[in-house]
Amino acid sequence: MTETTRFAMADHPDLIEMHARYERASASGPAVITDGLVLLAGLWLAISPWVIHFNATAPAVTVNNLILGIAVAVVALGLTLLPQRMVRLSWATAAIGAWVVVSQWVIQQSSSSAGIVWNNVITGGVTALLGIAAAAILMSGARSDSRMTRGNG
Repeated sequence: MTETTRFAMADHPDLIEMHARYERASASGPAVITDGLVLLAGLWLAISPWVIHFNATAPAVTVNNLILGIAVAVVALGLTLLPQRMVRLSWATAAIGAWVVVSQWVIQQSSSSAGIVWNNVITGGVTALLGIAAAAILMSGARSDSRMTRGNG
């Protein structure tokens, strides 16, 4: 790709319009609330082993929750700062949430304590739902804006 092609693509009207649509969708009230809740869910997932005190009894689940919690929090920051680049990662957040729900049984392969089960099922379910909501907000904002530009809105 030549330098002139790169500048021509950056100035393309459709690309500029797409960025503007994502900016509007990400600045809406529901998007801001959802992004904040995704951040909180990620932070909770990361610190929950120490709060619920299963870090010593389930070290593998502790590492899993820490790494995935940090990943979810980073995605939440990305949803806020670069929404047009994070639509696909919001779907990944939903997949992470689903994994968190089942991870304690897969990782431990034995019965987990009630604290681990309740924490991961609730946190994973909330994370999955918030990931789906974040993706839906960004996608619906882009769709409604494109309908309005065609004159159908």
